[in-house]
Amino acid sequence: MPDDPSNYVRHREKGSRDLTYPASPEPLPVAVYDNHCHLEIQDGDEPLTLEAQLDRAAEAGIAGVVQAGGDIDSSRWSAHAAASHPRVLAAVAIHPNEAPAYAEAGRLAEAIGVIDELAAQPRVRAIGETGLDFFRTGPEGLAAQHESFEAHIALAKKHGIAMQIHDRDAHDAVLETLQRVGAPERTVFHCFSGDDAMARIAADRGYWLSFAGNITFKNAQNLRDALAVTPRDRILVETDAPFLTPVPHRGRPNAPYLVPVTLRFMAGELGMDLAELCEQVASNTVEVYGSFEG
Repeated sequence: MPDDPSNYVRHREKGSRDLTYPASPEPLPVAVYDNHCHLEIQDGDEPLTLEAQLDRAAEAGIAGVVQAGGDIDSSRWSAHAAASHPRVLAAVAIHPNEAPAYAEAGRLAEAIGVIDELAAQPRVRAIGETGLDFFRTGPEGLAAQHESFEAHIALAKKHGIAMQIHDRDAHDAVLETLQRVGAPERTVFHCFSGDDAMARIAADRGYWLSFAGNITFKNAQNLRDALAVTPRDRILVETDAPFLTPVPHRGRPNAPYLVPVTLRFMAGELGMDLAELCEQVASNTVEVYGSFEG
Protein backbone atom coordinates (compact mmCIF):
# COMPACT_ATOMS: atom_id res chain seq x y z
CA MET A 1 0.00 0.00 0.00
CA PRO A 2 1.47 3.41 -0.93
CA ASP A 3 1.90 6.00 1.81
CA ASP A 4 -0.76 8.08 0.03
CA PRO A 5 -3.92 5.92 -0.20
CA SER A 6 -5.04 7.89 -3.26
CA ASN A 7 -2.23 6.25 -5.26
CA TYR A 8 -3.62 2.75 -4.68
CA VAL A 9 -5.24 1.12 -7.70
CA ARG A 10 -6.17 -2.36 -8.86
CA HIS A 11 -6.90 -3.60 -12.36
CA ARG A 12 -9.61 -5.98 -13.44
CA GLU A 13 -8.56 -8.89 -15.63
CA LYS A 14 -9.39 -7.98 -19.21
CA GLY A 15 -9.78 -11.34 -20.95
CA SER A 16 -11.67 -11.18 -24.24
CA ARG A 17 -14.39 -8.79 -23.05
CA ASP A 18 -15.52 -5.65 -24.86
CA LEU A 19 -13.53 -3.07 -22.90
CA THR A 20 -15.37 0.03 -24.09
CA TYR A 21 -17.64 1.85 -21.65
CA PRO A 22 -21.31 1.92 -22.73
CA ALA A 23 -22.90 5.18 -23.76
CA SER A 24 -24.47 7.20 -20.97
CA PRO A 25 -28.14 6.39 -20.39
CA GLU A 26 -30.89 8.95 -20.11
CA PRO A 27 -30.53 10.67 -16.71
CA LEU A 28 -32.89 9.70 -13.93
CA PRO A 29 -35.73 12.10 -13.12
CA VAL A 30 -34.81 12.04 -9.40
CA ALA A 31 -31.26 11.63 -8.12
CA VAL A 32 -30.35 8.35 -6.40
CA TYR A 33 -27.21 6.71 -4.98
CA ASP A 34 -25.10 3.72 -5.94
CA ASN A 35 -24.86 2.01 -2.55
CA HIS A 36 -22.02 -0.42 -3.43
CA CYS A 37 -19.14 -0.07 -5.87
CA HIS A 38 -15.39 -0.68 -6.13
CA LEU A 39 -13.96 2.35 -7.87
CA GLU A 40 -10.37 1.52 -6.90
CA ILE A 41 -10.56 -1.24 -9.52
CA GLN A 42 -9.84 0.24 -12.92
CA ASP A 43 -11.42 -1.39 -15.93
CA GLY A 44 -11.92 -0.74 -19.61
CA ASP A 45 -9.68 0.41 -22.43
CA GLU A 46 -9.71 3.94 -21.02
CA PRO A 47 -9.96 3.61 -17.21
CA LEU A 48 -11.77 6.45 -15.48
CA THR A 49 -10.34 8.36 -12.53
CA LEU A 50 -12.44 8.65 -9.39
CA GLU A 51 -13.29 12.24 -10.28
CA ALA A 52 -14.34 11.23 -13.79
CA GLN A 53 -16.46 8.42 -12.39
CA LEU A 54 -18.24 10.78 -10.01
CA ASP A 55 -18.78 13.47 -12.66
CA ARG A 56 -20.19 11.01 -15.17
CA ALA A 57 -22.42 9.55 -12.49
CA ALA A 58 -23.74 12.99 -11.56
CA GLU A 59 -24.69 13.64 -15.19
CA ALA A 60 -26.81 10.47 -15.11
CA GLY A 61 -28.58 11.44 -11.89
CA ILE A 62 -26.39 9.60 -9.39
CA ALA A 63 -25.79 11.95 -6.48
CA GLY A 64 -23.26 9.81 -4.63
CA VAL A 65 -21.73 6.37 -4.13
CA VAL A 66 -20.83 4.07 -1.27
CA GLN A 67 -17.32 2.82 -2.00
CA ALA A 68 -16.74 -0.63 -0.50
CA GLY A 69 -13.50 -2.23 0.66
CA GLY A 70 -12.55 -5.88 0.82
CA ASP A 71 -9.10 -5.94 2.42
CA ILE A 72 -6.83 -3.57 4.33
CA ASP A 73 -5.58 -1.67 1.27
CA SER A 74 -8.91 -1.21 -0.47
CA SER A 75 -10.58 -0.27 2.82
CA ARG A 76 -7.97 2.42 3.43
CA TRP A 77 -8.50 3.66 -0.13
CA SER A 78 -12.26 3.72 0.42
CA ALA A 79 -11.97 5.71 3.65
CA HIS A 80 -9.58 8.15 1.98
CA ALA A 81 -11.90 8.60 -1.01
CA ALA A 82 -14.84 9.33 1.28
CA ALA A 83 -12.83 11.82 3.33
CA SER A 84 -11.74 13.57 0.11
CA HIS A 85 -14.99 13.69 -1.87
CA PRO A 86 -18.41 14.92 -0.70
CA ARG A 87 -20.14 12.50 -3.09
CA VAL A 88 -18.49 9.42 -1.56
CA LEU A 89 -19.20 7.47 1.62
CA ALA A 90 -17.18 4.41 2.57
CA ALA A 91 -17.69 0.84 3.70
CA VAL A 92 -14.67 -1.01 5.09
CA ALA A 93 -14.09 -4.71 5.77
CA ILE A 94 -12.14 -7.86 5.15
CA HIS A 95 -13.99 -9.76 2.41
CA PRO A 96 -14.94 -13.33 3.36
CA ASN A 97 -12.72 -14.69 0.60
CA GLU A 98 -9.76 -12.73 2.01
CA ALA A 99 -10.32 -13.77 5.63
CA PRO A 100 -8.74 -17.25 5.31
CA ALA A 101 -5.53 -15.79 3.85
CA TYR A 102 -5.23 -13.30 6.70
CA ALA A 103 -5.93 -16.10 9.20
CA GLU A 104 -3.34 -18.39 7.64
CA ALA A 105 -0.77 -15.60 7.92
CA GLY A 106 -1.74 -15.02 11.55
CA ARG A 107 -2.99 -11.52 10.71
CA LEU A 108 -6.78 -11.74 10.88
CA ALA A 109 -7.03 -10.04 14.28
CA GLU A 110 -4.63 -7.34 13.10
CA ALA A 111 -6.65 -6.79 9.92
CA ILE A 112 -9.91 -6.51 11.85
CA GLY A 113 -8.17 -4.01 14.13
CA VAL A 114 -7.39 -1.85 11.10
CA ILE A 115 -11.04 -2.02 10.03
CA ASP A 116 -12.02 -0.99 13.57
CA GLU A 117 -9.79 2.11 13.31
CA LEU A 118 -11.10 3.05 9.87
CA ALA A 119 -14.71 2.60 10.98
CA ALA A 120 -14.28 5.44 13.46
CA GLN A 121 -13.87 7.96 10.64
CA PRO A 122 -16.98 10.14 10.17
CA ARG A 123 -17.55 9.33 6.48
CA VAL A 124 -17.12 5.60 6.92
CA ARG A 125 -20.77 4.63 7.23
CA ALA A 126 -20.73 0.86 6.87
CA ILE A 127 -18.82 -2.30 7.62
CA GLY A 128 -18.62 -4.14 4.34
CA GLU A 129 -18.39 -6.15 2.47
CA THR A 130 -18.38 -8.98 4.96
CA GLY A 131 -20.26 -12.25 5.21
CA LEU A 132 -19.86 -15.81 3.97
CA ASP A 133 -18.90 -17.26 0.61
CA PHE A 134 -19.17 -21.02 0.16
CA PHE A 135 -18.54 -20.78 -3.60
CA ARG A 136 -14.90 -19.67 -3.69
CA THR A 137 -13.72 -20.86 -0.26
CA GLY A 138 -13.39 -24.53 0.58
CA PRO A 139 -14.10 -26.20 3.93
CA GLU A 140 -10.61 -25.40 5.22
CA GLY A 141 -11.38 -21.67 5.13
CA LEU A 142 -14.85 -21.63 6.62
CA ALA A 143 -13.78 -21.24 10.25
CA ALA A 144 -11.88 -18.06 9.36
CA GLN A 145 -14.87 -16.76 7.41
CA HIS A 146 -17.21 -17.30 10.35
CA GLU A 147 -14.75 -15.71 12.79
CA SER A 148 -14.30 -12.71 10.53
CA PHE A 149 -18.03 -12.30 9.86
CA GLU A 150 -18.94 -12.29 13.54
CA ALA A 151 -16.12 -9.86 14.31
CA HIS A 152 -17.41 -7.51 11.61
CA ILE A 153 -20.95 -7.72 12.97
CA ALA A 154 -19.56 -6.64 16.34
CA LEU A 155 -17.75 -3.70 14.71
CA ALA A 156 -20.91 -2.46 12.99
CA LYS A 157 -22.69 -2.49 16.34
CA LYS A 158 -19.76 -0.88 18.14
CA HIS A 159 -19.61 2.05 15.73
CA GLY A 160 -23.35 2.30 15.16
CA ILE A 161 -23.05 2.05 11.40
CA ALA A 162 -24.59 -0.13 8.71
CA MET A 163 -23.29 -3.49 7.51
CA GLN A 164 -23.08 -4.69 3.91
CA ILE A 165 -23.28 -8.48 3.54
CA HIS A 166 -21.60 -10.57 0.88
CA ASP A 167 -23.56 -13.82 0.64
CA ARG A 168 -22.67 -16.37 -2.03
CA ASP A 169 -24.08 -19.88 -1.80
CA ALA A 170 -24.38 -19.35 1.96
CA HIS A 171 -27.93 -18.08 2.46
CA ASP A 172 -28.93 -20.29 5.38
CA ALA A 173 -25.62 -19.86 7.19
CA VAL A 174 -25.72 -16.06 6.85
CA LEU A 175 -29.29 -15.84 8.11
CA GLU A 176 -28.52 -18.21 10.99
CA THR A 177 -25.47 -16.19 12.02
CA LEU A 178 -27.39 -12.91 11.99
CA GLN A 179 -30.18 -14.42 14.05
CA ARG A 180 -27.82 -16.08 16.52
CA VAL A 181 -25.48 -13.17 17.26
CA GLY A 182 -27.92 -10.37 16.47
CA ALA A 183 -27.79 -8.28 13.32
CA PRO A 184 -26.74 -4.63 13.30
CA GLU A 185 -29.65 -2.20 13.25
CA ARG A 186 -29.04 -1.45 9.56
CA THR A 187 -28.12 -4.61 7.66
CA VAL A 188 -27.92 -4.66 3.87
CA PHE A 189 -27.70 -7.72 1.62
CA HIS A 190 -25.33 -6.35 -1.02
CA CYS A 191 -26.03 -7.76 -4.50
CA PHE A 192 -28.90 -9.82 -3.11
CA SER A 193 -28.68 -13.32 -4.57
CA GLY A 194 -31.50 -15.21 -2.90
CA ASP A 195 -35.07 -15.95 -3.96
CA ASP A 196 -38.49 -14.66 -2.95
CA ALA A 197 -38.63 -16.88 0.15
CA MET A 198 -35.33 -15.52 1.41
CA ALA A 199 -36.38 -11.97 0.54
CA ARG A 200 -39.47 -12.34 2.72
CA ILE A 201 -37.36 -13.58 5.64
CA ALA A 202 -34.86 -10.75 5.24
CA ALA A 203 -37.55 -8.10 4.99
CA ASP A 204 -39.45 -9.51 7.97
CA ARG A 205 -36.26 -9.14 10.01
CA GLY A 206 -35.81 -5.54 8.91
CA TYR A 207 -32.92 -6.00 6.50
CA TRP A 208 -32.47 -4.08 3.26
CA LEU A 209 -32.02 -5.82 -0.10
CA SER A 210 -29.70 -4.22 -2.64
CA PHE A 211 -30.20 -5.19 -6.29
CA ALA A 212 -27.45 -4.96 -8.90
CA GLY A 213 -27.28 -5.24 -12.68
CA ASN A 214 -27.59 -9.01 -12.61
CA ILE A 215 -31.31 -8.62 -11.96
CA THR A 216 -31.51 -7.91 -15.70
CA PHE A 217 -29.85 -11.20 -16.67
CA LYS A 218 -32.03 -13.77 -18.42
CA ASN A 219 -31.21 -16.51 -15.88
CA ALA A 220 -31.96 -14.33 -12.82
CA GLN A 221 -35.69 -14.92 -12.37
CA ASN A 222 -35.03 -15.59 -8.68
CA LEU A 223 -33.89 -11.98 -8.28
CA ARG A 224 -36.93 -10.61 -10.06
CA ASP A 225 -39.15 -12.77 -7.85
CA ALA A 226 -37.30 -11.44 -4.80
CA LEU A 227 -37.74 -7.84 -5.91
CA ALA A 228 -41.47 -8.38 -6.38
CA VAL A 229 -41.99 -9.33 -2.72
CA THR A 230 -39.56 -6.86 -1.15
CA PRO A 231 -41.26 -3.94 0.62
CA ARG A 232 -40.55 -0.70 -1.20
CA ASP A 233 -38.87 0.82 1.85
CA ARG A 234 -36.33 -2.05 1.91
CA ILE A 235 -35.09 -1.71 -1.70
CA LEU A 236 -31.63 -0.36 -2.57
CA VAL A 237 -29.76 -0.27 -5.88
CA GLU A 238 -26.08 -0.74 -6.69
CA THR A 239 -23.65 -1.44 -9.50
CA ASP A 240 -20.96 -3.52 -7.75
CA ALA A 241 -18.85 -1.75 -10.40
CA PRO A 242 -16.83 -2.67 -12.31
CA PHE A 243 -18.74 -5.97 -12.21
CA LEU A 244 -22.29 -7.08 -13.06
CA THR A 245 -22.96 -4.63 -15.88
CA PRO A 246 -26.68 -4.73 -16.72
CA VAL A 247 -28.16 -5.99 -19.97
CA PRO A 248 -27.78 -4.89 -22.78
CA HIS A 249 -24.18 -4.07 -21.79
CA ARG A 250 -23.37 -7.28 -19.92
CA GLY A 251 -19.63 -8.04 -19.87
CA ARG A 252 -18.51 -4.48 -20.57
CA PRO A 253 -17.05 -2.22 -17.85
CA ASN A 254 -19.60 -1.16 -15.25
CA ALA A 255 -19.69 2.18 -13.43
CA PRO A 256 -22.11 4.18 -11.26
CA TYR A 257 -23.41 6.16 -14.25
CA LEU A 258 -25.13 2.95 -15.41
CA VAL A 259 -27.43 2.73 -12.36
CA PRO A 260 -30.30 4.19 -14.46
CA VAL A 261 -30.28 1.08 -16.68
CA THR A 262 -30.88 -1.18 -13.69
CA LEU A 263 -33.33 1.14 -11.98
CA ARG A 264 -35.48 1.54 -15.11
CA PHE A 265 -35.60 -2.24 -15.40
CA MET A 266 -36.65 -2.54 -11.75
CA ALA A 267 -39.37 0.09 -12.16
CA GLY A 268 -40.75 -1.91 -15.09
CA GLU A 269 -40.72 -5.14 -13.10
CA LEU A 270 -42.53 -3.45 -10.22
CA GLY A 271 -44.97 -1.54 -12.42
CA MET A 272 -43.87 1.65 -10.67
CA ASP A 273 -43.39 5.16 -11.92
CA LEU A 274 -39.64 5.66 -12.31
CA ALA A 275 -39.57 8.96 -10.40
CA GLU A 276 -41.50 7.37 -7.53
CA LEU A 277 -39.05 4.47 -7.34
CA CYS A 278 -36.10 6.87 -7.46
CA GLU A 279 -37.50 8.90 -4.59
CA GLN A 280 -38.05 5.76 -2.53
CA VAL A 281 -34.59 4.31 -3.21
CA ALA A 282 -32.90 7.63 -2.47
CA SER A 283 -34.78 7.90 0.82
CA ASN A 284 -33.90 4.30 1.72
CA THR A 285 -30.21 4.91 1.03
CA VAL A 286 -30.05 7.95 3.27
CA GLU A 287 -31.90 6.06 6.00
CA VAL A 288 -29.24 3.35 5.93
CA TYR A 289 -26.06 5.41 5.52
CA GLY A 290 -26.99 8.93 6.59
CA SER A 291 -26.61 12.11 4.60
CA PHE A 292 -23.79 12.44 2.11
CA GLU A 293 -23.59 16.08 3.14
CA GLY A 294 -22.96 15.29 6.79
